[in-house]
Amino acid sequence: MSFRTLLLIVAAVVAALAFGVTACGEDDDGTGEPTAEPTSEPTATTSPSPTEEPGETVTVLVYFLSGEKLATAERTLPATLAVAGAAMDALCGGPNDYERAAGLTSSVPEGTQVLGISVKDKVATVDLSGEYASGGGSLSMMTRIAQVVYTLTQFDTVRAVRFHLDGKPVEAIGGEGIIVDSPQRRADWEDFEPVIFVERPGVGATIDNPVVIQGRATVFEATVQLEVRDAEDRILARGFTTATRGAPERGRFRERLAYAATASPEGFVIVYEQSMEDGSALHEVRVPVFFAAVQ
Repeated sequence: MSFRTLLLIVAAVVAALAFGVTACGEDDDGTGEPTAEPTSEPTATTSPSPTEEPGETVTVLVYFLSGEKLATAERTLPATLAVAGAAMDALCGGPNDYERAAGLTSSVPEGTQVLGISVKDKVATVDLSGEYASGGGSLSMMTRIAQVVYTLTQFDTVRAVRFHLDGKPVEAIGGEGIIVDSPQRRADWEDFEPVIFVERPGVGATIDNPVVIQGRATVFEATVQLEVRDAEDRILARGFTTATRGAPERGRFRERLAYAATASPEGFVIVYEQSMEDGSALHEVRVPVFFAAVQ
């Protein structure tokens, strides 16, 4: 066996481990460096080193719903090779108590299990148990598909998602027959993004100073207003940024915002469009967060 062939075999084994998963809700005690590392856009995560010690963590975004639109929660999980599987486990497990209190919900049915994930040519094939297609009408089916597509495509090794149920490929999901006969991309489901879609920080994030605020928006003149407030709603920072495109197109935004020291352990990152008529906040998104450093 040539040295080049041996390297290819090792790379394939590592890639497979990065997307191996357990049933939703079960613990994955593997540790190591995720090979499916999220990009800075649309999301970001920690990047464990190859020599990390057990007990270190990895941060992923989990795409839930706020109303009928997508919203993110930020989960810090035990470091694992199966980072994509960990993100999917978190999605299947649904919002925790803190996230539910912040208004997050999910269309993914309780009891859904992830039976496997594989990736080839940046297309992830996710095999879900039959519970995934149970219950709900067309809106529920579409939002749960969007949740899976966005959760898996946060990783730069995945650009589209193909669906299997109980080990078999499917062309449609649910009684409403939502068509998924080709790999599903974010562009296919972006109608479920709110006008201002804050991907980072997600609900429950522990933010650094300055905090990185990023997402996508469809706003007038592409201008997005940013604030950081403490738990008493006192303003710690205020700023703005410009998305890559203005309405009616959807553009990306990313900005660092330094904020004043606070004794409050919790607060909010707030993003909105300012009304040209009266200066009021339009399409406001309020993300509850924790401050990394409290003074």
